[in-house]
Amino acid sequence: MRLNSAKDLEVYKKAYKLAMRIFEVSKRFPPEERYSLTGQIRRSSRSMCLNLRAGWAKRRYEAHFVSKLTDCDGENSETDSSLDFARDCGYLSIEEHHELVQYSAEVGRMLGGMINDPAPFMISRL
Repeated sequence: MRLNSAKDLEVYKKAYKLAMRIFEVSKRFPPEERYSLTGQIRRSSRSMCLNLRAGWAKRRYEAHFVSKLTDCDGENSETDSSLDFARDCGYLSIEEHHELVQYSAEVGRMLGGMINDPAPFMISRL
């Protein structure tokens, strides 16, 4: 399958699904978390997709592409930590937390694979 956009990447689709699921569950977070945990977990989860799109646009430059993928991985780790806070504060059930953390781990593995071998995603120079 030809990849025409970062949106065609399986990792993008999974990261997007994770961000949307986090958006849905975070609607239940208490109002006092609006400018802290709610905003932070939404920003970090969405940032994975945004950095993937930005990195995709820079695929002629391996170092820049890998840097953006590394940013994605960092945002994913931040999202994972925020999920732990949400669970421990009682905003997520153990089951919801487990589901979301597993999804985050899958995205992390996919990003790690891309970081370790970016060549298949690069635009060849002529």
